Amino acid sequence: MTRRITRRQWMKAAAASTAAVSLATPLFAQGQTPIVIIGGGFGGTSCARALRKADPKLKITLVETNPVYTALPHSNSVIAGLSDLKAQQFNYDAIKSDGVDVVIAEAKAIDPAKKSVSLSNGATLNYERLVVSPGIAFQPNAIAGCDEAAMAAMPPAYKNGDELLVLRKQIEAMKDGGVVVISSPVNPARCPPAPYERASLIAHVLKEKKPRSKVIILDAKESFTMQKLFEASWQQLYPGLIEWVGLSQGGALIEVDAKTKTLSTDFDKYEAAVASIIPPQIAGRIADIAGVADRTGWCPVDPVTFESRLQKNIHVIGDAAIAGAMPRSASAAQGQAQICANAIVALLAGNKPAVPALSSSCYSLIAPDYAISLKGRYRMADDQYVEAEGSPVTSPQNGDAAVRRREANEAEDWYRTITGQVFG
Repeated sequence: MTRRITRRQWMKAAAASTAAVSLATPLFAQGQTPIVIIGGGFGGTSCARALRKADPKLKITLVETNPVYTALPHSNSVIAGLSDLKAQQFNYDAIKSDGVDVVIAEAKAIDPAKKSVSLSNGATLNYERLVVSPGIAFQPNAIAGCDEAAMAAMPPAYKNGDELLVLRKQIEAMKDGGVVVISSPVNPARCPPAPYERASLIAHVLKEKKPRSKVIILDAKESFTMQKLFEASWQQLYPGLIEWVGLSQGGALIEVDAKTKTLSTDFDKYEAAVASIIPPQIAGRIADIAGVADRTGWCPVDPVTFESRLQKNIHVIGDAAIAGAMPRSASAAQGQAQICANAIVALLAGNKPAVPALSSSCYSLIAPDYAISLKGRYRMADDQYVEAEGSPVTSPQNGDAAVRRREANEAEDWYRTITGQVFG
């Protein structure tokens, strides 16, 4: 029997989980032990902060390709014109001031035997432990015709901040009566609710400014996260504006034509005025360079330490890691980073890392003052993460306007809190 938990119980459990993963283990001997982290997103930057807090004597180097990071949580609001791109962008000044070395360069090669990383600027970094937070890449050739030209014309806006503004301008320029088509990929994928939040906020724009237009979601899945909540919200706020086409109805995208913005499935063809193609995904390229991705394209890890099962002394966190029931989200990446940091400090000290517990939060805006949520707690079972008792907790199905407005405020607070914790 599923046991419902109250919001107060939820917050208490989440706080206890965070406290558990934040406890520092004994410090590692004398001198500076080099730890290199590749990837300056929520996972990598959180790990650098957690390591610095756990053991100030570590020499921590964070390697990131771009000097400014664009956060993807909350970014659908930029597409809908509800927020500015600057609200999504963060630099690394705060973490530098905390004593972490930040190198803006690309990791070109990793030698696990020599424990070294070669960078695009010609430098070589040696490490005792390496943490990679690869993020995602799009599977090549997964959709016929989905080349660079197609991605430029119909941007995924899933890992590139500039594409958010491209989509925004395309929607603003679209004539009333035009169709916006969004393709949603198979799982595993980054932030599974994101395509449906995007459809919701675009529908909000259309309802106000282009009421004869509509949004079509072509989905490669038979169902999706929080589907009942999304569909009930669409019926309430956007009747007739959003059409979802699932797998059995021919929702799997198989081919695109960039010139005509025609999207083809096994069943039909859709001519879009604006399109956002979100292809199937695998771990980002640094996973291949490090040799930590398996045949699935994702990275198997020890769930207690997040050390790769394929390469010793290399840890994988964030979207790229295979972590059981854990979602691929910023919240999950932050929690994994803290656990990984604690495990590294314990291993360096010759101690056994504690068995962790994790929690995550995911908010989806349906309108500026209307949100739904999914919160999960995860425990270890059979050497993987499974949902804890009473998890997940979703928004009430029959929530009134006050409930949805409160969750919209919580979504804003959550975003400010996590970006403040990670990027300062």
